[in-house]
Amino acid sequence: MTIATSSSDRGTAMALKIMLGSAVAIGLWVAAAMTFALAKADWQVSELARQYLVSVGLIQDFETLVDFYTHIKGVEYIICLAFLGSFPAYFKYLNRSKEVTVK
Repeated sequence: MTIATSSSDRGTAMALKIMLGSAVAIGLWVAAAMTFALAKADWQVSELARQYLVSVGLIQDFETLVDFYTHIKGVEYIICLAFLGSFPAYFKYLNRSKEVTVK
């Protein structure tokens, strides 16, 4: 007695193979990019991280102390807004009613 596979099982298997192949291709690309980047940074991970942070604008040179404090103040406002936005949801999660399951 043999069980015939349906077309949906074959479609699922094909989709899984496509996703796995894509993941392998992306993984190889990332490995090649990281190897090249580390080679350009003289194999120093910290220098590569510093170059990345400078290029995305997270590390900046400030001309004056006022510029530095203005930047820090902006970061503090962003942190405060994130906390004030997420705290009510967290509070509601903590104070939800317990569901009782009856068997």
